[in-house]
Amino acid sequence: MREVNENANAPLHVDVDMTDNFLDLRRPQVSRQILALMWVMVLALVVAFFFFASSICITLTVSIFLAILLEPLVAFLQRWHFPRSLSSGLMLVLGMILLAFLLYVSYNKSAAFAEKAPQYAIRVRDGIRPFIQKIQKVQETAGTFNPELPQKKVAEVKIRETPTWPSYFIRGFGSIGGVIFTAGVIPFLTFFLLVRKERMYVQLDGALGNVIDVPLLVRRLGTMVRGFVLGNLLIGSLLAAITVGVLVGLGVEGAVTIGIISGFLNLIPFLGVVLAVVVPALVALLQFDTPGPILLISLTVILLHLLAANLLTPKLIGARVSISPVAATVGILFWGWLWGIVGLLLAVPLTAFIKIAADSHPSLIHISNLLADTPRPLPHWAQVGERTIREVGPYFRKRLWSKSGD
Repeated sequence: MREVNENANAPLHVDVDMTDNFLDLRRPQVSRQILALMWVMVLALVVAFFFFASSICITLTVSIFLAILLEPLVAFLQRWHFPRSLSSGLMLVLGMILLAFLLYVSYNKSAAFAEKAPQYAIRVRDGIRPFIQKIQKVQETAGTFNPELPQKKVAEVKIRETPTWPSYFIRGFGSIGGVIFTAGVIPFLTFFLLVRKERMYVQLDGALGNVIDVPLLVRRLGTMVRGFVLGNLLIGSLLAAITVGVLVGLGVEGAVTIGIISGFLNLIPFLGVVLAVVVPALVALLQFDTPGPILLISLTVILLHLLAANLLTPKLIGARVSISPVAATVGILFWGWLWGIVGLLLAVPLTAFIKIAADSHPSLIHISNLLADTPRPLPHWAQVGERTIREVGPYFRKRLWSKSGD
């Protein structure tokens, strides 16, 4: 009995090597948790920067995209022995002239529409008046089943709130002055990006060459941006041509202008189909007394939207941006919330740029597969990895079994 008690009171012997091995197995798990937390903090800081410095980010993004689009034209003029600075300036001047012409035409059309706005309002009010009367009758009938006791009238105070949709259009710029300032800076920044292309490429390769594949990033970014813009121009032109044909067949006034506007509005995510229907429908409502032309126009625009979204866009644009529809939708929601209407227009190329940047670094393959339409198989180094906490149990039992066998 004395020997048993002495053994019971003896100190417990712990294998130091086994404890160290267990801690070594736990250390990679803790390191990954700390690394994940740091990544979350970095992403939060990046999103905050994009939100509070949105005017700078939008200006830089638009300038880079414009420089990528104009680069082939500048290179073409260089082959005819034009200096690069002269070629860049000439392309920007021609682009600004074209933009000024489009704005002038749009302003004239908008002024003509504003003059006819009261007539539109009267026709719309007359058209929906029977529905409003029916709704009022239903409300009066419902009130007879539940009569309310007379109450004292309280003076109502009406507060006029500023409509939110104008602020959504300038979100990211801060104010109208921010829009004007950004529009003035973009041409100069685009010019400098075009002129200093080679030097900036060398600087980028020197700064990030050890981290990412800079030639792959630059080449794929240029292909993506040009493919996205040219694909949208082709799809918008096709939709506009079909819409113009339908409006001309119906005899709608200003069919060419209205059809072009409706065709390109159809390219805007989410709200595009609504705007593309409303614009020609209002013109037809003022001109026709029967609902037939309006229904035909609305049905045509909706069918064109479905055709573009399900057939044309995946074929002409999807192969260039190579992101999944889910990733594109989430990107549109995120960038639209962050930068307003500008975010909606740039959401797809910005999301595709994130995927291209992830493709340029081997360790970011998981992010690339998360955004990709067709995920790539993981390489061997990503499948093996380090020991995880799930391996602690088998390894621990193996060590105990070897100790007991000795």
